[in-house]
Amino acid sequence: MNAATPQGARVPAQVLRPRGQGASVAPIELFFDLVYVFAITQLSHLLLEHQTPAGAAQTLLLTLAIWWAWMYTAWTTNYCDPDHPVLRLTLTGVMLAGLVMSAAVPQAFGERALWFAGAYVAIQVGRTTVVWLATRGHPLSHTFRLVLVWHTLSGALWIGGALAGGGAQIALWVAALLVEYAAPLHGYRTPFLGRSTTTDWTIDGGHMAERCQLFVIIALGESVLVTGLTLANNTHVTVATLAAFGVAFLGSVAMWWVYFDRTAEAAAEAIAASDDPGRIGRSAYTYTHIPMVAGVIVAAVGDELVIAHPGGQAALGTTLAVLGGPALFLAGHAMFKRAVFGYVPANRVVAVAVLAAAAVLALVVPVPPLALGVIATLVVAGVAVWDTVLVRRVST
Repeated sequence: MNAATPQGARVPAQVLRPRGQGASVAPIELFFDLVYVFAITQLSHLLLEHQTPAGAAQTLLLTLAIWWAWMYTAWTTNYCDPDHPVLRLTLTGVMLAGLVMSAAVPQAFGERALWFAGAYVAIQVGRTTVVWLATRGHPLSHTFRLVLVWHTLSGALWIGGALAGGGAQIALWVAALLVEYAAPLHGYRTPFLGRSTTTDWTIDGGHMAERCQLFVIIALGESVLVTGLTLANNTHVTVATLAAFGVAFLGSVAMWWVYFDRTAEAAAEAIAASDDPGRIGRSAYTYTHIPMVAGVIVAAVGDELVIAHPGGQAALGTTLAVLGGPALFLAGHAMFKRAVFGYVPANRVVAVAVLAAAAVLALVVPVPPLALGVIATLVVAGVAVWDTVLVRRVST
């Protein structure tokens, strides 16, 4: 999405951000993110209440949709000035639709399927239409026109699935996500309209990195919120409960440390200096952040289960949440570093292997939930310490 204006082209009415000045996150973007605080809470509660393969699959599907709605808005505000009246009104409308979408999450595969699908399609099609029209005469408009075609196609699948219900709903919604997630990989190739390439997507790398960092903070905030509320609502607090509370909190700190200690700033600098920031934005931020965010959500569910029942034998759902959440997060972070820096850190691979081995052991040997929480926290904390010590040794 090339923001450079060729000679003779009509420049849209200041709707685009000026390039080369380092775009900062505007207050309206922070206000917009509040909707997704609610969305993340809804997703974690949905998974907590449906600890089955079907429940996990449904939660994943909705997570992918909600992430996609947020991510396309992040790309939009990377190009367009969010303080422009047109964008402010657009973001306000997207926030309202986002609230409806989030409120529908618990019944998205039931009586409120049309609420979720209708709100999601309104976000994707409505926002893209506004930007396409607002940038008419600018090269950026062509890419948004291509995006609009693909959102309209997937939108029909979303609405059709909501109306059909049952197995057809799931099949059509999966098809809709496949259409949407594949579209950036082929540059939104459209018959008679052509395609776009990552070299056309000249984004502000620092802004994109900061937006995704803020979403990770939102997800980690859910983990902290769940930790505090579970303790507050526990009517029989024991030493084990307090220990589980402390372990859960330290686990959230460890995930924060892994993401923000060195990598986040270095990645922002790398994408800002890249000759093809659109490629890094697509791979490192648009795609590889998904397992990280999902991992934090799953870990939050695990924290709640451990604090509520720290003793006894861990159930299968508890084991998968407590160990699987951090494993997803670390695997996603390894892919993120691969996309930005070109290598997969060995410590992430070792850590995921340890968590997987612990999960297998817990299936054959009775292990209390608190012990699983301790293992998960120690593994993630070990990665954080390894990173910190290694970087300091290299820098000295």
